[in-house]
Amino acid sequence: METKSLKIQGMTCASCAASVEKATKKLQGVKESNVNFATEKLNITFDETKVSVGDIQAAVEKAGYKAISDSANRTLKIEGMTCASCAQSVEKAVKKLDGVNEASVNFATEKLNISYDSSKVKTIDIKKAVEKAGYKAIEEETTVDADKERKEREMKVLWRKFIVSAIFTIPMLYITMGHMLGIHLPEIIDPMMNPTNFGLAQLILVIPSVIAGYKFYTVGFTALIRRSPNMDSLIAIGTAAAFVYGIFAIVQISEGNIEYANDLYFEAASVIITLILLGKYLESVTKGKTSEAIKKLMGLAPKTAIIIRDGKEVEISIEEVEVGDVIVVKPGEKMPVDGVVVEGNTSVDESMLTGESIPVEKNAGDNIIGASINKNGTIKYKATRVGKDTALAQIIKLVEDAQGSKAPIAKLADIISGYFVPVVIVLAIASGLAWYFIGGESLLFALTIFISTLVIACPCALGLATPTAIMVGTGKGAENGVLIKSGVALETAHKIKTIVFDKTGTITEGKPKVTDVVVANGITEDELLQLTASAEKGSEHPLGEAIVKGAEEKGLEFKKLDKFAAIPGHGIEVTIDGKVILAGNRKLMVDRKIAIDKLEDASNKLAEEGKTPMYVAIDNKIAGIIAVADTVKENSKRAIEKLHKMGIEVAMITGDNKRTAAAIAKQVGIDRILAEVLPEDKANEVKKLQAEGRKVAMVGDGINDAPALAQADIGIAIGSGTDVAMESADIVLMRSDLMDVPTAIQLSKSTIRNIKENLFWAFAYNTLGIPVAMGVLHIFGGPLLSPVLAALAMTFSSVSVLLNALRLKGFKPVR
Repeated sequence: METKSLKIQGMTCASCAASVEKATKKLQGVKESNVNFATEKLNITFDETKVSVGDIQAAVEKAGYKAISDSANRTLKIEGMTCASCAQSVEKAVKKLDGVNEASVNFATEKLNISYDSSKVKTIDIKKAVEKAGYKAIEEETTVDADKERKEREMKVLWRKFIVSAIFTIPMLYITMGHMLGIHLPEIIDPMMNPTNFGLAQLILVIPSVIAGYKFYTVGFTALIRRSPNMDSLIAIGTAAAFVYGIFAIVQISEGNIEYANDLYFEAASVIITLILLGKYLESVTKGKTSEAIKKLMGLAPKTAIIIRDGKEVEISIEEVEVGDVIVVKPGEKMPVDGVVVEGNTSVDESMLTGESIPVEKNAGDNIIGASINKNGTIKYKATRVGKDTALAQIIKLVEDAQGSKAPIAKLADIISGYFVPVVIVLAIASGLAWYFIGGESLLFALTIFISTLVIACPCALGLATPTAIMVGTGKGAENGVLIKSGVALETAHKIKTIVFDKTGTITEGKPKVTDVVVANGITEDELLQLTASAEKGSEHPLGEAIVKGAEEKGLEFKKLDKFAAIPGHGIEVTIDGKVILAGNRKLMVDRKIAIDKLEDASNKLAEEGKTPMYVAIDNKIAGIIAVADTVKENSKRAIEKLHKMGIEVAMITGDNKRTAAAIAKQVGIDRILAEVLPEDKANEVKKLQAEGRKVAMVGDGINDAPALAQADIGIAIGSGTDVAMESADIVLMRSDLMDVPTAIQLSKSTIRNIKENLFWAFAYNTLGIPVAMGVLHIFGGPLLSPVLAALAMTFSSVSVLLNALRLKGFKPVR
């Protein structure tokens, strides 16, 4: 199965998004298809053996839209070409690369214009292919952000169209409604003296508005013919009906039926198009603001890097940096990619990624995060992750994926939007005919009802309600160091009733120290520590690392191991100088039938103090206990207090014994303790809590937490943890600060509240607006809604939903 993201062009409302989904879901091999109207993206999962990207694009095109790969566009200068066949050779060479969508070489300008999938192919690969063909590709002086440029161009075009339409609509309103304000018209266009001129003047003024809104007709009527009507279809039918009726009225006036001068409807078409163009422009501006978080993140990365090549410092494009390159970074400069310091020392500001304001000291062997800022020293570091593998690129992808995903609450709006437009067209026709034939009203009255119902019912607000809030919510999370991977996670987080924290590395620092050494059977403390540290040298367990560190601090020499075996969840068994040494928990000693009676009291006392006792046995005889203590993180207690105030139960899961776990739990205020749990059983413990009917979140940092993170309703990984934990989680906390757990839940609550507000107003607006437009109030002597007011109301509904979503940008976590 392959998952791909395609940019959809030509959508104007939620019905369009539903049409694209419907068309792609019909394809054999498509497992899942989601269209986000706000980001204009199709996220599709499909079996590449049954359906290709080309088939998907063809299906989208057949539905009346255009699907393009989320691709990069670049222009490269080609050196060494002497004729047109050279240009063809270069084209042929780069087109062979997997991920290249389009490539064309202009021999006259010596330029290669290439469109490619940046997740599959890099600029360096293209340059190598050109070089292999016998030529040289070099960077153009400027690179273009095609998507940003396209959106800005669209906004300018919409604004220009609105201005043109408005310029001709204002005199139109003067001609048609001036008399209401006591303004007299010139004799040449006065309806009482020259009714034909009166009608022709309006026709001349409406034509520029119709031309400015021509896309409503081309897209709307095409969608109607394809039996998937959208918002444009409603506008096209309504304004076309007003326009055609106006021409019919002019013909009647010219034949002497001057009463038709009062029945012209050109101003309705003109004002509707003008208002909707304004609404579309405002939508494009506010939609642009919803994705500002992504733009900020993308803007963090530097454009170039200085690398050491053949002993010299060379400045290259960031896309050309490869794993293994040694990069030089001077004070004040940004780190181009991720890597490891090989020379020098400095302090680095990582606040833009982790939220931590205090610069972090970096020496040889320390990790560097791309886009962080070098504060005061020149360093050299080796690139370990470049391109899409860097931490920044992965964060951007996480946020983009989340913004493109759908929350379950959105599905209701999608279903309604899919049926909405056809139902409205039927209602508009039915109500118009009912007033004309049953109500005995004039054709003009019926036309008013018909147009008003079509125009007021546009489902834009409905389609924008959820995706815009999710985009702003996930972007705001990223700003606060909380990466929410999907709309589902964002929606589920506010329902959490129990949060399970892993102990080591999550509630505690995960950097334990040796605190006590208790001996038995004639061995000295140093001997016990030396043998145990030698045994633990091959172990990766935090307790083992603490014992090794404790021996190093005492200057003890390590002995050579003959055999080493890890016993998962229990401890280790090693052979040193012919002695069999067991180091581990109480369970290990009981399983091996080693008597520990004489040390039980000491063990219990240590455990009550919050220390973890590790039993050591030599040749099946107890030799002593080494106690290790882990310090609680600074914000653990505050975070748990905050969660309690939010009405959430807090549990702690650990492989430690019950006494040690109870001591830590007491320090931070844990409600429920799950102690002596083996790594493989953590997921089962989460399952048991879920069986009680609770929505459960799991917070962890290690590989052994991954199954539990996946099992929980919401998995929350600590940013300093393993890649496996972060992959299994739904939410990643970049700062490793537990105060961000309540922040994630607060953000979820705020976003879902915002979505519900948006959906309420979108539904309420359509529920109230459509009956009013159909003339229900008029039956009881109430007012009749004019198409102009309907257009104004429709524009306001979409913009109000977008503005409400943007209120989320003011979200601040309560700490």
